[in-house]
This record gives sequence, C-alpha cells and structure tokens, in this order.
Amino acid sequence: MAALKEVKLKIAAVKKTKQITKAMNMVAASRLRGAQVRMEGFRPYAAKFEEVLGSLSQKAGDQANPLLVPRDEIKHSHIIVITSDRGLCGGFNANIIKRADSLAKERMAKGRKVSFSSFGKRGLDWMRREKLDVVSRNNGIVGSSFGFSVAANAGRKMVSAFLSHEYDEVIVVYSEFVSMAKQVPMSKQLLPIPPIAKQDQAADEDAPYQAEHICEPTPAALLGELLPKNVDVQIHRALLETSTSEHAARMLAMDNATKACKDMIGNLTLAYNKARQAAITAELMDIVGGAEALKG
Repeated sequence: MAALKEVKLKIAAVKKTKQITKAMNMVAASRLRGAQVRMEGFRPYAAKFEEVLGSLSQKAGDQANPLLVPRDEIKHSHIIVITSDRGLCGGFNANIIKRADSLAKERMAKGRKVSFSSFGKRGLDWMRREKLDVVSRNNGIVGSSFGFSVAANAGRKMVSAFLSHEYDEVIVVYSEFVSMAKQVPMSKQLLPIPPIAKQDQAADEDAPYQAEHICEPTPAALLGELLPKNVDVQIHRALLETSTSEHAARMLAMDNATKACKDMIGNLTLAYNKARQAAITAELMDIVGGAEALKG
C-alpha cells in the first residue's frame, strides 16, 4: 500500500504542476497579443525611417556625419544584450547569450576591450558569472509595457560614448520574432551606422517610384538630427522584437510542459491501476489460500 500512496501523491503533484503551466501559458498568450501589436505597428515606421535616411545619406555623402564613419582601428567594442527577466521560456535566453558570447570572444581574440549593457536579468546573470565588464543594467523592462524613452536614454548614452571615442563600435544582440514557433537570435551594428541600403531606381525597373525628398535645411544638417534618432529607433525595435519573442517562447514552452504533464499523469495513473490490481490479486490469493487450508 505504501507504493500505491506514493504514486497517488505523484499524480496529485503533477496535476498541480499542470494547472500552473496552463495558467502561465494563458498569461503569456495574453501578453503576446499586446506585444505583437506594438511590434508590428513599429516595423513600418522603422523601415520608412531607414528609407529616408538612405535618401539623405546618398545626397549628403557618407562622410557628412561622424556616426557614419568607421574607425580605422577598433580598440573598444560595446555589446548591448537584450534578454528576459524571467525563465521558463525554453532555450530563448540561452540562444541570445550564446550569440553574445560568440561575438565577445571573437573580439577579445583580436585584442579588443569588450564591455556590455544588459536589458534583462538573465543576461546580467550570465555577465556576472563570466565576470564581464558591465557598464549599464536595465531590469524589469523587456517583459513589460515600456515606452520609447527607454531606448532614447540608452541611445543617447551610446552616441555620446561613440563620439567621445570611448567606444569604437556598438552592437545590439536580441531575438527577432519570425513566428509563434520561431525566434531567431540576431546581432546588429548600431555604431558606426552601417551603410544604409539605397535602392537603385534605374537598375530595378519593376520597383515602385520613389519620390525625391525635399530637404530643408540641407541633407547634412538633417542627418545630424536623424542619425542619433536612428540609434534610438533600432534599440526600441530590438526591445519590441525581444519582448514579443519572449512571450511566444514562454507560451510554447508552457504548452509543451502542459502536454508533458498530461502524459505523465496518464502513465502514473496506469502504474497506479496496475499496482492496485496486483494488490487486490494478492489479497484474493491469500483469501483463497486460507480457505483451502481450512478445508484441508
């Protein structure tokens, strides 16, 4: 009977775990809808912003702003790592950290100094374990509703450090939302701003007509205002992508955990029924054996 009681307790424990994972799945699904709407609403803005910058940089030239000019020698690389604050989302955080670790080791192997800024507690925990140089810590942001001011503050610090030659390059590592079942870890160079894609209208006859932007004041003056904002836009987009990816990864992980609990309950119930049937059969055998002994 002791074995039966143990199995029964295990079934009860797994049922409680199933209730928790199902509730977490529903919470993640609810948060995912809001995060996905914000992300999909911001993507066209970021694309149009980049299109306008491409047109302006084509008129002004790549040397018109120091944010566009690569350094002759890169001595100090700064990496912004965006992860979640909580776990229980499968390999989501591990994939982002693996990407950041690969970038850092690649630059350290070239003799460069590498420092970090963290968005999310999981990434910060990894940096502390590895005893990395952490310049900025930002927790409690990715999984919640945040405003553009978060990216603007971070972007202002990055631009200031780059212009003062404290950093020679700035890279952001985040997770890009592709679908409910796929979130891809990505790395993107923020500073110096990489060459912005310019569409060659003459080369592509099927491309839609792109109107010329009338610049007031000059393209170079506009670039001076818009290029720092482009850093803010890219950081904000990375935060939105990672937030949406986190909720999708947690929703999938909790769904898989709920299914695993259901399978465990089925297996434990079958084991419980078999053990109970064996116990009943043993008792019947004892009764029959005792009756036969009395008859003898």
